[in-house]
Amino acid sequence: MVAIANTRQLIEADRPTTPAGLWAVAFLGITAGTQMSDRGLQSILSPAIQASFGVSDAVIGALHGIAGILVASALAVPLARLADRHSRKSILLGLIMLWGLLTALSGLAPNFALFFVGRAASGITEFAMIPVVYSLIPDLVGERHRVPSNLVFAALMATGASAGFYFGGNLLAFAGSVAPAGTEPWRLALLCLSLLALPLLGAGLFVQDPPRRDPNGNGAAATAALLPFFRAQRRRILLFLGAAGGLAIAVQAVAPMAALGLVRRYAADLTPTGHALGLITLATSLGSLAVAGLVDRLLQPRLGEASRPVVMAAGAMLAVPCLVWLGSAGGENQALAAIALFLALTSTANALIPTILQDIIPAELRARSFAIYSFVIAAFCALGPLLTGSLSDRAVEGNLLLAMALTGVPALAIAALSAGSMARVRRALP
Repeated sequence: MVAIANTRQLIEADRPTTPAGLWAVAFLGITAGTQMSDRGLQSILSPAIQASFGVSDAVIGALHGIAGILVASALAVPLARLADRHSRKSILLGLIMLWGLLTALSGLAPNFALFFVGRAASGITEFAMIPVVYSLIPDLVGERHRVPSNLVFAALMATGASAGFYFGGNLLAFAGSVAPAGTEPWRLALLCLSLLALPLLGAGLFVQDPPRRDPNGNGAAATAALLPFFRAQRRRILLFLGAAGGLAIAVQAVAPMAALGLVRRYAADLTPTGHALGLITLATSLGSLAVAGLVDRLLQPRLGEASRPVVMAAGAMLAVPCLVWLGSAGGENQALAAIALFLALTSTANALIPTILQDIIPAELRARSFAIYSFVIAAFCALGPLLTGSLSDRAVEGNLLLAMALTGVPALAIAALSAGSMARVRRALP
């Protein structure tokens, strides 16, 4: 087994990184970022959507959690299975086209039920994209450039997500100025976003579709089974899911409903609030990726594979006071500062997750494993906004910021304990 692992490392280390491979990574990041921008936009549009359909905070939480994450990630699993067997470039182009169409149809939905279905269907294309990309990256670049490529992809994706927040208020204002009489501006905003699928499809035609690297040369991609792999890694996977799941609940308790909570509690102006949230999302995401990469480089020689769970545990523990501060913040600026610090810490804790998974998942199982991981984590993500909305409706009289703290603090405690246990397990191994 050691010889096989060493052979694999040598093969991957010798693989050249080409300009075409780097262009493909950049395109994938821009595409995923564009798709992710509709989450930030939907967060900014939430007050208008809620007013249009007359739904409760719990229902808006279900929109962000169940439709936007859980349903989408479940149906992304079979699509990722196709990506393990067929042309990943063709599947990516199909996902881009479907995303544009479904985003446009969401803006035309006449009632909330159809809008909910449309957003869930659009989310499927986003969740299916990510495991395919993380399957592609190790085949596009050499081993030396794998971690930087993962971080660059994540940075571009985060930039797109923050753009949805930052420009959401401006796009809504623009839509209001040009919308025909009787047309709700938020609908036109979604239609405008969907048009970005057209240039992405054009650029995608020039993206490289690399062959899958099978270091053992035995064609395992066609016959590889997931169950033996999961059994062999059972303990590590369960601890990892506890850590990642707790972080996911906490982050999703805050991020999707932050704009609605700030507007309600402080009567904030939506456009500057969106700008602030967009800049916070961008700065914390990019900054955390740089910090995570540096910490990984510094800790790996001393802690080995335990270094990444140590970062997860530290980020989760340090984020707890941020949520306590958010729940009791006396003004919008304090609340924004608490959100910024919380997102910086949790983003750093999450930054190296794709690299951890790539380290333990065989090439022939990557797309399916990432998709299954995405679905399991999506179940945790869905709990965040759903619990926040339910607590707001039933326990704290509409105080969304306090509901975020009550949801996130226990989740962070579970994440810190799980990540700490995972680090101890890795340190104990030879």
